[in-house]
Amino acid sequence: MQKQAAEFWKWMRIIRYFESSAKELYRAGGIKGALHLSIGQEAVPVGVCAALRDDDKVLSTHRSHGHYIGKTHDVDGAYAELLGKATGCSRGFGGSMHMFNQAKGFLGSNGIVGAGIPLALGAAFAHKYLKTDGVGATFFGDGAANQGTLHETLNLAALKKLPFLAVCENNTVAATTLTGNSTANQDRTLLAAAYGIPAITADGNDVTAVYKAACTAVEHIRSGQGPFLLDLRTYRVEPHCGIIRDTRDKSIRDYYVNEHDPLKMLEGKYPKVFTAAKLAALDKECCQIVDNAQKKALAAPMPDLEQFKLDFGV
Repeated sequence: MQKQAAEFWKWMRIIRYFESSAKELYRAGGIKGALHLSIGQEAVPVGVCAALRDDDKVLSTHRSHGHYIGKTHDVDGAYAELLGKATGCSRGFGGSMHMFNQAKGFLGSNGIVGAGIPLALGAAFAHKYLKTDGVGATFFGDGAANQGTLHETLNLAALKKLPFLAVCENNTVAATTLTGNSTANQDRTLLAAAYGIPAITADGNDVTAVYKAACTAVEHIRSGQGPFLLDLRTYRVEPHCGIIRDTRDKSIRDYYVNEHDPLKMLEGKYPKVFTAAKLAALDKECCQIVDNAQKKALAAPMPDLEQFKLDFGV
């Protein structure tokens, strides 16, 4: 587990620095459109995706950078896509909210709240139809947890015993609305219980706890027993997006930044692994990966509009 802990830290740090770097570029006008950051939630995609294979399919949300990098490790393609470049994972046509990588099983992020949930069910159905042991997984947040499409999806997944993994990033806020003001019961495992689906609640900022829960869920699914739901309690440090003011309680934010940060928690669990020298070396490596990705993205060409027209029949 010590070697795995270092790998977990590495990818959480890459996601954190990727988004911090993107935020700076966004503020400087280098990235257009909305930018939804997941700083503080890095343990969720890293822990969950470590339990998945390339042939497992993942559907994401509008807040997709961490999910994409966690599943694909394609930092170059992600950064180029943010800048709308031809070398991006969606060839520069998708941007922050529409990342795609079929080879690595990342079947897209989506700007419509909850839209990835039934798409992941389709991927799960395909796995069962083709008689593979693959998984169709979806990430969704508090807002999507209140969407009717989740209930429809869970019902069908349970009815047909589909290999479907539902991952709720339960971060106490939907856009700018606190979950406590919009949800009768914040225990998302109850959503699964209504359809006889097993579920686990775990600390979404503890990457080892996330990984353990995800492994349990994936083992259950691959054995042919049907769907599973993970209720991962986490906290998004950043506002909903770069143009909306954050009105949440600052003391809660300070707690997560100072005492319950995913990177610091992992360091505290394995002090013999994360010595000062090891952390410095890892940090340098991670930042270099992201800096190189940004440099290549800035130098990359813009997409070919004529090819876009051909691809989409415009």
